[in-house]
Amino acid sequence: MIVSYTHEDGTVEEVSTDDLSAVESAAVESATDLEWDDVERALKSQRPGAMRAVLWVFRKRAQPQLRFSAFDVPAWKRRLKARLEREEVLDLVETLRKDDKDGTEAGFDEMLGYMRALAHDPADVDWAVAETGPKALVPLADLLPEGSAAAS
Repeated sequence: MIVSYTHEDGTVEEVSTDDLSAVESAAVESATDLEWDDVERALKSQRPGAMRAVLWVFRKRAQPQLRFSAFDVPAWKRRLKARLEREEVLDLVETLRKDDKDGTEAGFDEMLGYMRALAHDPADVDWAVAETGPKALVPLADLLPEGSAAAS
């Protein structure tokens, strides 16, 4: 997840949970009183405590004495967001395709709309659909030139 905070001057500070160390992740868990899976769900739900904790941990790198209880995020509703990164979008699209056992893709487009709203880059949703679509499942031999040793 990418957590972003827009400062008063319009500059945007972005941090990725993929860049957290194990100790930093544990600090987020401790500050929020949540296990990591629940932290991720809280980020997807835009819960301010989880977003604040992630931003706080990154700020602690430059300000080691910064306490969570003293760290505030003014105007958080307008300035603080959590968004899905490319690999997270891919994982979600793959899961949607696997769960679509009858092949009708009922609700698939609706879910893609939600993902576009939550993605850091909405174009990542279309990329993930292309990566996981029927063409992505073509056997390797069908992609190689005829007559090549690997195609036989």
